[in-house]
Amino acid sequence: MKHVHGPLCSIDLEERSSTTEDVDDDLESFIGGRALATKLAHDRVPFDADPLGADNRLYLATGPLQHSQMSFTGRMSATAVSPLTGGLLSSNAGGFLSRNFTGTGYSAVEVTGVSDELVIVHVTDEGVEFEAVPELEEATVSKTCEYIEDEHGLESDHTVVVGPGGENEVRFASIMTSEERAFGRGGLGAVLGAKNVKAITFDGDSTHEVEIPPLQMEVHSEAAQSDHIMKRQGTSSMTEFANTVEALPTRYFSELSFEGAEGVSGDRVEEKKYKKGTCSACAFACKLPTRDEESGLETEGPEYETVMAFGPNSGVDDIVDVMQSNKLCDEYGLDTISCGDTIAAYLASEDEFGNVELIHDLVEKIAHREGVGDDLAEGIDRVHDDLGVENWSVKGLEFPAHDGRTLNGQGLAFATSNRGADHMYAEFYPYEYPLVDSEKAFEKEGLDDKPPKVIELENVNAIKDSAVLCKFSRDFVDEDRLSTLLDADYEELLAVGGRVVALERHFNNQRGFDREDDSLPYELPEFDAALDEYYAERGWNEDGTVSDDQLNAAPADD
Repeated sequence: MKHVHGPLCSIDLEERSSTTEDVDDDLESFIGGRALATKLAHDRVPFDADPLGADNRLYLATGPLQHSQMSFTGRMSATAVSPLTGGLLSSNAGGFLSRNFTGTGYSAVEVTGVSDELVIVHVTDEGVEFEAVPELEEATVSKTCEYIEDEHGLESDHTVVVGPGGENEVRFASIMTSEERAFGRGGLGAVLGAKNVKAITFDGDSTHEVEIPPLQMEVHSEAAQSDHIMKRQGTSSMTEFANTVEALPTRYFSELSFEGAEGVSGDRVEEKKYKKGTCSACAFACKLPTRDEESGLETEGPEYETVMAFGPNSGVDDIVDVMQSNKLCDEYGLDTISCGDTIAAYLASEDEFGNVELIHDLVEKIAHREGVGDDLAEGIDRVHDDLGVENWSVKGLEFPAHDGRTLNGQGLAFATSNRGADHMYAEFYPYEYPLVDSEKAFEKEGLDDKPPKVIELENVNAIKDSAVLCKFSRDFVDEDRLSTLLDADYEELLAVGGRVVALERHFNNQRGFDREDDSLPYELPEFDAALDEYYAERGWNEDGTVSDDQLNAAPADD
């Protein structure tokens, strides 16, 4: 089985020191990326760690496919205990960072402790250095990247950065890279902010060799030649489609379609796109550099989930207004889904849907924890009672689009996900719209036969997050190709993915998570029976927990 190579670099912020450690055994069993980081976090982070305290550890890791020149491989993974959910959570980001990270020669980087002053950590193949940067307190992401380029000659694709949102420990703060790409979900930016880390840079020329099969060039060629709509509109192409099938959350989840969807559709985004955008080594080029000529506003996106949160769910029908919300979140380092949904909750409480000036003001207030923004920075799970609205979250994580009330299998996947309401954890929605061939599709309604498929998708997505492989490769990298690329049987890969999911679940169980947390704010037919089937298929307990014996019995490989 293919895996990354190189030691773990452990950075101690309190001591201003770093060490390297051989993790070959873990690499051989856990590939890289999310799997490697999950294994390390499970074994090294105390189960009772405060997400915003010194005992929490943040892991950054790439996978073996970052050593290829194949499309869909410009990504990497970040893992820590989430300040938003309280559970172990991984998030990944695209852009151009991953291959600069591999240049350091490390398989993963671990950040521990808390610095006594605001710092930038510089990681190279020659070691780690610490730079005090008090002058960057509250600096935006772009200002921080400008400083790093001016002072160190490193462009933004060498950096991970937190904005004011991270420094102020907003529970859904993002880690930003390449300025506008986000490790978005779960508040990992607040983890770095709580550690007093403004940025980490990566540079070097010590990439280890990983021999990737020639199939990589076939995939790359197909991606280059594809005429996929995402090349023009990114995921925003889903907006009107989801609206038509009534799976588009609207006005804080009170409705399933939006009369103004055309104004925030993929066509409107495409009209604002002014050049191609991509990630490292990727010929699919689905990113969306956009510009509004009238106002001069430039941003990247918005993608569909951002459109949903700051568009229909907030009662907004103008794509330029959504672009501005997206731009503010990127500058301040905030997850657009959680931020938009939380603002939508406030709009619902005040009957202010569509008030764009208020929305943009709230983004700034949240980032700086000013006024009502201090409460909203806690996220929906912690603030919904005070607002007098329903708690639209799972395990504390706010909902994306692809509404489970219409797409019932995706609803089940929201509930079982260790991350909470995350559409990419199992990514069931393509099978229910459907966006796949008819023989692979499921009916939208009901949960019959869906739990085993949810399990398979959770497991294979854990592998993609470990490889690291973009989820949008699904039309180009099937199970046979994935097996070839990673030199392992598909069933073996699924077993490793299942081990990752079990490790996350076991860690979270020690923090108090159980079946009650695998719940939804709405009812689905035969939901409890589907949960029973899911747990039984996984070999877990009926209460949604994984015992030590069950965890140890789950094979990492054959």
